[in-house]
Amino acid sequence: MFPLIYFCSFLSLFLLPPANLAAVSNDRKYLKLPLLRKSPFPSPTQALALDTRRLHFLSLRRKPIPFVKSPVVSGASSGSGQYFVDLRIGQPPQSLLLIADTGSDLVWVKCSACRNCSHHSPATVFFPRHSSTFSPAHCYDPVCRLVPKPGRAPKCNHTRIHSTCHYEYGYADGSLTSGLFARETTSLKTSSGKEAKLKSVAFGCGFRISGQSVSGTSFNGANGVMGLGRGPISFASQLGRRFGNKFSYCLMDYTLSPPPTSYLIIGDGGDAVSVSKLFFTPLLTNPLSPTFYYVKLKSVFVNGAKLRIDPSIWEIDDSGNGGTVVDSGTTLAFLADPAYRLVIAAVKQRMKLPNADELTPGFDLCVNVSGVTKPEKILPRLKFEFSGGAVFVPPPRNYFIETEEQIQCLAIQSVNPKVGFSVIGNLMQQGFLFEFDRDRSRLGFSRRGCALP
Repeated sequence: MFPLIYFCSFLSLFLLPPANLAAVSNDRKYLKLPLLRKSPFPSPTQALALDTRRLHFLSLRRKPIPFVKSPVVSGASSGSGQYFVDLRIGQPPQSLLLIADTGSDLVWVKCSACRNCSHHSPATVFFPRHSSTFSPAHCYDPVCRLVPKPGRAPKCNHTRIHSTCHYEYGYADGSLTSGLFARETTSLKTSSGKEAKLKSVAFGCGFRISGQSVSGTSFNGANGVMGLGRGPISFASQLGRRFGNKFSYCLMDYTLSPPPTSYLIIGDGGDAVSVSKLFFTPLLTNPLSPTFYYVKLKSVFVNGAKLRIDPSIWEIDDSGNGGTVVDSGTTLAFLADPAYRLVIAAVKQRMKLPNADELTPGFDLCVNVSGVTKPEKILPRLKFEFSGGAVFVPPPRNYFIETEEQIQCLAIQSVNPKVGFSVIGNLMQQGFLFEFDRDRSRLGFSRRGCALP
């Protein structure tokens, strides 16, 4: 029997046509969007708390029900490591700051229905009434089937031209955003420097927003979320088919001063790095978590020594638990507990620096680096081998972070594989180009794709 989830994903190609691209020629253009960080950055302990909260929420999303009926829940708002994209939406364009999130699908923004507003500052909400291209989707439009509905949604009347598509976007902690699902024109810069107007981009226009997840400190002043997940309504899916159905990003070290610019590239970024320089590993599909970018982690090495980790630890079980996810919205790395215990034991055994007098709260291994000019030269080196022979060798600064002056802690945490999954967070990804090739269902990465800090 053909699985319903795959049938629904295939059907969505017809329900949601790709965004219509105007004002740009077809000669291998791509979109290059700066990824922004907002200060002050959370402390390592705060980052750990927010990461743990995010992963808890994401793990609650896996439910054995058909994809089109599943709640579309973003993890972005409950993450600590957000990167932001400045999106210009509507005509004339209104600029909004959205969290770029590979752990969710829906694109949504905060909206206001007022005409002449004095209580909303510019660039904090989207005003549909001020845009000549705002077009609410009708409740009988096939695209409306792709979004979750409110519990008390108005009955859809096929004879009424103004029967709009209502959505409700829930979070595991009870927070929600709800409003109208609509289409709008967005304005973005291409690699040539010209402006691309992308018509009919589907998004959620949130008029009702409540709860800590979408309005508290963890949301960090964002105006919405740009979902980059694998679902049909994500920004990557809608634009991808116009730009080669792939996207990539380089996440630079944001602790540097001044911080270098990170970029999100929609399409085949020709100036980034050639395919021959990329290591590729297949993207896996978890039917109970179709949004996430899963990869198969096979082995972990410490200073070249392969750890004896049972391969079954990395598998996705029948309940959708386990596996390894590449996630832009989580700061730290998380490993299945049996593997984590072996990794931390091996790192401690090979550590040549003295332990810190006190552990930073939430971390299991901290060392004193006072008097050491280049601690990265003597810290133990990690290497990760993925399916397909791809080998990932991050520098120590990607998994040791300074938690206080002259103290560095291992930025890897334990996760129970029976209720969660391992995560390659954005700190571990820093300084590498990551390319999500959706057509070929593979993830590529290379350190040559980003200028080294």
